[in-house]
Amino acid sequence: MQKLLRLAGSEISQWASGQLGRSVPTAIAAALVMVTVLAPAAPAQRATIDITPSHLLNRFSPLRALGAGVDRDPLHSTAKLYDAATVAQMLTSGYGAVSYRLNTELSVQAWHWNPKGTWSDPAQQGYFVGSPNSTSTIQRSYGYNLPMRGAGPQVTGGGYSRLADGSLQSYWKSNPYLDQTYTAEDNSLHQQWALVDLGSIRPVNALTIAWGDPYATSYQVQYWTGNDAIYNPAHGDWVAFPGGNVTNGKGGTVTLKLSGATISAEFVRILMTYASKTCDSHGASDLRNCLGFSIKELYLGELTKGGITDYIVHSNGSDQTAMYVSSNDGWHTPASAATDDGEQPGFDLIYNSGLTQGLPMTVPVAMLYDTPENAKNEVAYLESKKFPIQYVEMGEEPDGQFVLPEDYAALYLQWATAIHSVDPSLKLAGPVFTGANTDIPAWPDASGNTSWFTRFLNYLNHHGRMNDLNVMTYEHYPFDPCNIPWSNLLEEPRYVQGIVQTWKDDGLPSTVPQEVTEYNLAFDQSIHYMQPFAALWHADFVGSFLANGGQAAYFYQYEPLPMYDGCGGWGTFGMFVTDSNYNVKQPSAEYFSSQLLTQQWAQPVDAMHLVYPASTDIVDSQNNELVTSYAVQRPDGQWSVLLVNKDQFTEHNITVTFNDAAANRNQYFAGEVTQVSFGSDNYLWHPDGINGYASPDGPSVTSVEDSGAGTTYTLPRASVTVLRGTIQ
Repeated sequence: MQKLLRLAGSEISQWASGQLGRSVPTAIAAALVMVTVLAPAAPAQRATIDITPSHLLNRFSPLRALGAGVDRDPLHSTAKLYDAATVAQMLTSGYGAVSYRLNTELSVQAWHWNPKGTWSDPAQQGYFVGSPNSTSTIQRSYGYNLPMRGAGPQVTGGGYSRLADGSLQSYWKSNPYLDQTYTAEDNSLHQQWALVDLGSIRPVNALTIAWGDPYATSYQVQYWTGNDAIYNPAHGDWVAFPGGNVTNGKGGTVTLKLSGATISAEFVRILMTYASKTCDSHGASDLRNCLGFSIKELYLGELTKGGITDYIVHSNGSDQTAMYVSSNDGWHTPASAATDDGEQPGFDLIYNSGLTQGLPMTVPVAMLYDTPENAKNEVAYLESKKFPIQYVEMGEEPDGQFVLPEDYAALYLQWATAIHSVDPSLKLAGPVFTGANTDIPAWPDASGNTSWFTRFLNYLNHHGRMNDLNVMTYEHYPFDPCNIPWSNLLEEPRYVQGIVQTWKDDGLPSTVPQEVTEYNLAFDQSIHYMQPFAALWHADFVGSFLANGGQAAYFYQYEPLPMYDGCGGWGTFGMFVTDSNYNVKQPSAEYFSSQLLTQQWAQPVDAMHLVYPASTDIVDSQNNELVTSYAVQRPDGQWSVLLVNKDQFTEHNITVTFNDAAANRNQYFAGEVTQVSFGSDNYLWHPDGINGYASPDGPSVTSVEDSGAGTTYTLPRASVTVLRGTIQ
């Protein structure tokens, strides 16, 4: 052995200098073999599967529980994205059901789900209602910007607020469907508000409001006592300025001296209770023009002899002072079509493309900026075409639009009534939270309750309408895309367990299932999307969610779109890397994890899989579980164990034991065991801007292994592995 090592050392010097060519010299290879043979084997660690019948965690059908989501796409792209060849490539991922996402809600836009329909105003403007009947097929649809928008660019990254655009010809108007005419409740229960974020604490004692119509007859001007009224709403209170209470408002332009001495404030809110019901510039022919509240412009600052020293930046661009509002009126015109933002794929296009595979699709209705009549007609249209519907999701991300739970709930019930007038059997879903890891906070209500979801549930219960919430849906984007250390992988199972339990603690009935209708690693593109890191996270999330009782999860995004430059570099959300014409060049890391989940761990059939507890004893120095495990009993009788090795540098050898406490016995794999692994050894991304590529680029490695008590299985470093076989 010593002679062999001395010879190998000599050869290493010659090999490194290029004298022996590129192949590994014989002595080096032999020495490595000897070292490998003589090195003591690391002790095997254990994976334990609890198959006690009473310990069953969940059951699911993979074609219905493992799905993917589609969304707004670039202009003129949907014809290519949903052609037969592209759909065939998408389906190789193994996903079943489809969740249709509604980007227009996030962009503060009305949605013409059917380009054909009618306007409320004979002048071809106002509130648009899509036709429930159509002799043609809907291939694409569009969002429409709102001329009376109050939300600033800080809410959506686009558009601007009419409260600070520098023009007295424009105005913000709140949603008329939150007036008592539609809610059947006193307007004090749905107060509307407009909020100014000055960007820093300033000395404030005066406000000028240029009211539009309808104006507030009763309102209060308040300042926030906490550090951040928008992103930390549960810690602070709204306090009225001494001169901020108005009970006999007359409209027009009003300057209020809010206090004698200035008060230090960053966030100032106008809370409006009762309105004049005078009609806006669109006239009295439509009652909705006369409901809600309207403001043309705001000026906030310190009162001097010359008037107000105004701190607000007035602009019709992204540099205006941040403005937030309780709601927005959905009135719009044909000229406000937001084609620059892309197109939503048409319902007919998706259903007829073969992507849904005949399964019911989760479909959205626009709610925050729309009308119940439009939602009603959408459902009627889908049913007239015999397009199967899984759930109807009510709007999207109200928490991201800073809608208060009572207002969202009031709209939810109006829309539910309209939808059920078409089909009482349709099941409804909400609130479609943006990706959360913790409870959604809100400003304290009168009783001090700051839980958004609890208050939403309380509203439904109070109105005897809890049966209108058939599934609780939300999104899951757990990490900051600009800062994702490897250690984040260790946190994902805790995040999932925590958020599932949080909704239950908030009061979600045990009879209402949870679904994540949109998920991925982070809300923006990160370089980690292009690495095996994403595949490990992906498998861990899906396993965790199903093990914690989740009903279904939908990967986002299904469509193969080109890479773009996010905060972590160039990459894509999806499962494929494409060229600028949407032609697939190669799969991404999450494509391989998708196949492992849908075709290896699960049996690709529409039949129930049983989920049982699983664990390993592989932990790091802080007792974090380095290898997580998720076990299912498949309809074909096989047991399948999903193992995620989050050790970035080390492979691990494990034994697998199936323990039945009721029978007081252990069982083990018997016969041949199929092992399928994918990880850092199979995939490496090479960043090069828009020309980045993976090499190697898979595939997963499949092998046939032995079985029995004491048999060890090797989990490659940074990998996802499925072990599958029968047990005895």
